[in-house]
Amino acid sequence: QVQLVESGGGLVQAGGSLRLSCAASGRIFSSYVMGWFRQAEGTEREFVAGISRSGGSTLYANSVNGRFTISRDNAKNTVYLQMNSLRPEDTAVYYCAAGAGVFPTTSAVRYDYWGQGTQVTVSS
Repeated sequence: QVQLVESGGGLVQAGGSLRLSCAASGRIFSSYVMGWFRQAEGTEREFVAGISRSGGSTLYANSVNGRFTISRDNAKNTVYLQMNSLRPEDTAVYYCAAGAGVFPTTSAVRYDYWGQGTQVTVSS
């Protein structure tokens, strides 16, 4: 079992930045691929970014590529999502997820553990 707790969400103006954190506890953090997903009101959950177990491989959704950066610190059992140049369409609940495997994937079904989510609201 892995427990995931997100933090760092909030209200920000368009063009601003936020850094999300996801702290993991339980089984060995470095054995999991980590991902960030988001879900806006009335829409399905969508992939945002993923990172391999070592941190050497990352994957991004086209909509955030070049603006968001995922990273992890295995010594601190934490994964981060640095979000720059935020847009109103980035408004959503952001979820951290952990899954088996070596490389990140965009498919939510490949992630076994999920956090409770943190709200990000970008005002225009």
